[in-house]
Amino acid sequence: MNISRPGAFAAAVLLLDALVHLFWVVRPIADPRALSLAVLNAEVPFTPRVLLPLILVLSVGALSVAAASGGRGGWPARAVTMAVGAGVLVRGLVGVVWAFGLGTDTGSPFYWLNLFLYTPVCLAMTLAVGIVLVRARRPVSISS
Repeated sequence: MNISRPGAFAAAVLLLDALVHLFWVVRPIADPRALSLAVLNAEVPFTPRVLLPLILVLSVGALSVAAASGGRGGWPARAVTMAVGAGVLVRGLVGVVWAFGLGTDTGSPFYWLNLFLYTPVCLAMTLAVGIVLVRARRPVSISS
């Protein structure tokens, strides 16, 4: 299956995120509170009960983006890809608000991770998924 570069980028980010969460299941964190505050800016338990469904959602999202990018999977792959795009767009826009210091402590690890990692990656993924969806709507041309 041929996957476009934007599709490969978005799928790779989702799979990497799934692998990071799987790592946290296999090797629990020494200070889950500090990790939760750095990653989410809130206290959320990093337990298998929370992480395993998230790993599944991220993996399905990655596979759907890859399938839609390669012209496979039909409307289910495109629908999940659209949901991925909407999710990263919302996260990216909220991240822009946080980048201006609204709703977060500008000295916290979360603020800096959001400013230089989370928000730029989410906005780049939004663009990549948008490209995948636009290309997925084009009819396939058959050359002789």
